[in-house]
Amino acid sequence: MRADARSLGASSAAPTISIRNYVTVTAAYWAFTLTDGALRMLVLLHFNQLGYTPVQLAFLFLLYEFFGIVTNLVGGWIASRTGVRFTLVLGLVLQVIALGLLALLNRGWGMALSVAYVMGCQALSGIAKDLTKMSAKSAVKVLVPSGDDSGLFKWVALLTGSKNALKGAGFFVGGFLLAAFGFRGALVTMALGVLVVLLPGTIGQAKKKPRFAGILSNSSGINRLSLARFALFAARDVWFVVSVPIFLASVLGWSFTQVGGFMALWIIAYGSVQSASPVLLAKATYGRAPGPALASALGLGLAAVTALIPLGLRFNLSPAVTMLGGLVLFGIVFALNSSVHSYLVLAYSEADRVSLSVGFYYMANACGRLVGTLLSGVLYQLAGVSASLWGAVALAAAAGIGAMFLPPVTAEVGWAGAKGDD
Repeated sequence: MRADARSLGASSAAPTISIRNYVTVTAAYWAFTLTDGALRMLVLLHFNQLGYTPVQLAFLFLLYEFFGIVTNLVGGWIASRTGVRFTLVLGLVLQVIALGLLALLNRGWGMALSVAYVMGCQALSGIAKDLTKMSAKSAVKVLVPSGDDSGLFKWVALLTGSKNALKGAGFFVGGFLLAAFGFRGALVTMALGVLVVLLPGTIGQAKKKPRFAGILSNSSGINRLSLARFALFAARDVWFVVSVPIFLASVLGWSFTQVGGFMALWIIAYGSVQSASPVLLAKATYGRAPGPALASALGLGLAAVTALIPLGLRFNLSPAVTMLGGLVLFGIVFALNSSVHSYLVLAYSEADRVSLSVGFYYMANACGRLVGTLLSGVLYQLAGVSASLWGAVALAAAAGIGAMFLPPVTAEVGWAGAKGDD
């Protein structure tokens, strides 16, 4: 079995995806995602309850996002030399360490020390998250047979959608896992032990060892898509990270349980849309794999949908109906757009350099999250939720315009056979 698995990294001529290896990669990704979702919500709500301002809350996540940028840039190079099993396992181990350190936080510490300590723990968690994500996405490119664009979009959508659904579930079960099993026990049991045994060590390992200078992409498709991805995720986080939870708690008067529960359900639904995106977009693409035109249309559509929310608030429509309805529409369009991006980065990547390409792409993704996170706190504190929303409109429009300049994708196989996650 191991000999067959190793051959997977060296050849893409296999007729079908290795389900066993795909399940192993996905299970590891799921195990990490449970803790990632729980950690973000616990930190945000806990420190909001202690009276931290929106800007202070945003700063708690800045190193998390910044080290995601560094990790994606360097991690792709490391994975191309070692294989993604190493980086995937390393990400899980680092998350265990980060969560253990965070558990040692002392409430008696002053605000400055507490913020610095949490930022340090979050930095380690940011490294862990992007090592895990980059590794899982890269593995799928290698596991799917070359030329199977239909299958590639299907499996990427399923991996990404299931991850986001489970991140939402992590908001519910994260506290239980911490209290009952501990983060170390949960992670080791669910992912690390199985991963070391089953995941082929050569998945995503380049046949020719790249030089360190190779971490910068020389593909125009990857570079332009990375710019669009930067704007897309900045558009999400500029209002979603800080503004939305505080708006729900402060303006609508929701309890922390209600805020956490709603955010969890939103992310679960968002992940479900991502998983089903091959089916939902099949008519728009006439059964073909998605291309730059669809990415551009979805980006501009996202800007239009987002603009409805501040306009509704401006004309004194019900804040609850306007915000919640807008979140639903935003989530649907954003999920479809993100799924198309996730397919395009793999379609533009060469199998032998996939971890480098994916790492560079997710570096831009992390840059967008960093900028969006900072702006979310600053804009909300300066001018309220409407300012954050108009910022999201501008950034989403930039993502749509940027996608207009993407090169075409040559699809060797139609998309008609994609069935989402059924």
